[in-house]
This record gives sequence, structure tokens and C-alpha cells, in this order.
Amino acid sequence: MTVRIKVWSDYVCPFCLLAKQPLAEATAGRDVAVEWMPFELRPEPTPTLRPEGDYLRDIWSRVVYPMAERMGVAVRLPDVSPQPHTRLAFEGYQFAKEHHLADAYNDRMLRAFFEDGLDIGDLDVLEKLAAGLGLPATAYRAALEDGQYAQAHRVALAEAAVHRITAVPTILIEDIRIEGMPSQAALREAINRAAAKQGDHLAPRLACSIEGC
Repeated sequence: MTVRIKVWSDYVCPFCLLAKQPLAEATAGRDVAVEWMPFELRPEPTPTLRPEGDYLRDIWSRVVYPMAERMGVAVRLPDVSPQPHTRLAFEGYQFAKEHHLADAYNDRMLRAFFEDGLDIGDLDVLEKLAAGLGLPATAYRAALEDGQYAQAHRVALAEAAVHRITAVPTILIEDIRIEGMPSQAALREAINRAAAKQGDHLAPRLACSIEGC
């Protein structure tokens, strides 16, 4: 049976972009279904972080840049200040899901911010990115302006609350939870365990009853 994997992320979390590599490696050739789920680290009106602040400069220099270099992933701390809220981009994700481009959209949003340094909270930027993916840009923009996917996004956030998501990335492999930047080995082990549980569940239960064997 297919192993179901859900990955909660935010487009302003560099570890969510970096997590894509070990996840792709761990799932290659496996019968899995991966779904990326939205989680806003700082929903409106919560203030977002500023790249010129000490926190982002410190964590990028100590952790993000060294990790990205080891992985061979080109990222940079975007100079968009303050960092964008991601509600609009996530409502656009719901639009992309309906057009069967969810994975491509999710990847583009992460790379647009951490590779291209684009302001993914700006509607004009989002419209151009959507067009670049082959989405109907005019319909995409109108949907975001009218809030057509606001409810779908709220439902997705409610699921995050049910699973008590407080940090990203958080990965749920069936009922096995991994919080934070995952290693390929940990992901593989969790997928193997989840697949084994499914096999145990499906295995026939051999037993004798009072009627006989």
C-alpha cells in the first residue's frame, strides 16, 4: 500500500527548501504519496522578521549557509524587509492544487524567495510566478483578490492545528512524526516502519477457533 507523507512548511523557512533534497532521495523508487501542507509561521498581523536583524544574520551564518553548502544547494538570505506574510501565496497554492500543479507551485515559491530573493507577499510577483508555471495568471490573480481560496486555506491551517504543528518542517509519515530538518536516513527508516506496519495490518491472522482450524 502507498505510504502517505504530509510535509508542513512555510515559504519563508529555509529548512523547508533544504528538506526537499533528503525527502526526494528517501522516497525515490518507493510507493509513497507526498503532500505539502501550509503552515504560517507568522500569520497576519504578526510582525515578520527582518534580514538586517541579528537573529536571521546569526542563524544563516551559523546554520543555513553551512548546511546548504554541504548539500550543494544555492540559497541566500533574501533582502526583502520585512519578510513577507505568506497567506496570499498559500491561497495561491490551493488554486495550483485545483490545476494539478501543486508540487511545481510549492517548489517555485520556495525557490523564488530563497534563490531569487523575490517578495512572495506581493500580488504582482505572485501573478508572474504563476504565469511562469503555466497557470492562468488572470484567473489566479482574480482568485487571490477575491479571496476565493481563503476558506480552503483556513481548512488546511485547521488540519495543522489538529496535528499540533508548531514548527516547520514537520513531516508526518503515516503516524510517524519527524520535526525539524530531516536526514535521508531518518526518512528512510520512517518510511520502512510505516510500510511494515501496513504489511502487518494486511497480513492474515492465523488462528484456530472452537469450530476448528
